[in-house]
Amino acid sequence: MAPKKARKEYIVRSYECDKHGCLRLVTLMNIFQDIADSNAAEIGLGLDFCKERGLAWVGANYHIIINAYPKLHQKITVVSWPAVEKKLGAYRDFLVYDENGNKIIRASSQWILINFAKKRPVALRDNLPEYQVIPERAIETEFPKIENISSVESKTEFKIRFDDIDINNHVNNAVYLLWASEAVNEEFRNMHQPREIEIAFKKEALLGESVYIESQNNGENSLHEIKSTADDRELARLKFHWKKI
Repeated sequence: MAPKKARKEYIVRSYECDKHGCLRLVTLMNIFQDIADSNAAEIGLGLDFCKERGLAWVGANYHIIINAYPKLHQKITVVSWPAVEKKLGAYRDFLVYDENGNKIIRASSQWILINFAKKRPVALRDNLPEYQVIPERAIETEFPKIENISSVESKTEFKIRFDDIDINNHVNNAVYLLWASEAVNEEFRNMHQPREIEIAFKKEALLGESVYIESQNNGENSLHEIKSTADDRELARLKFHWKKI
């Protein structure tokens, strides 16, 4: 039987919206994780399978293009599928449609399978049951390196909260996007929304740590490097392309 794409409907609720009545970025990331988790379980690669074998899927990259933001009470349909398999990782892609069937968001993500105790990548074919990818891409990306900040223009600090931690006992992927977007100047943020986002996850962050975000803005683009306050290790790097609301 040919593999099928996962499909779920969501209603945008008031507590999932920002001040403009648009879906929050952190909620969008959580929706991606929700459908990815359920689809992985359906094809036998999910949380229960991994925990029994001391494995875990760890996010490495995201690339997101937003043509329009879902609004309050809007019904959206999210589609996801495993798109590419490599020796040590896999790509999972996403599409978001509005009520009229318009494609409003495209995203691609890269995940690495690790030995949880050793925190080291393991080969997919040696550790997973047989499954099929669907060789279609929402975004034709190979997740190129995000450039370094050349001049730090601002520095923002955050304390990692208990609620930032996920079931793998480290900061949830969605939180890094929240931190970076919060590091943008408030006046600029009031008038702009991200239309394209690139994320590279580097190291895990843990409860009790503090982090700081170094940022550089260049017109409609911004770069952000998230680092641990304790030892300056880089945790994540993000790039935004902004457009006026």
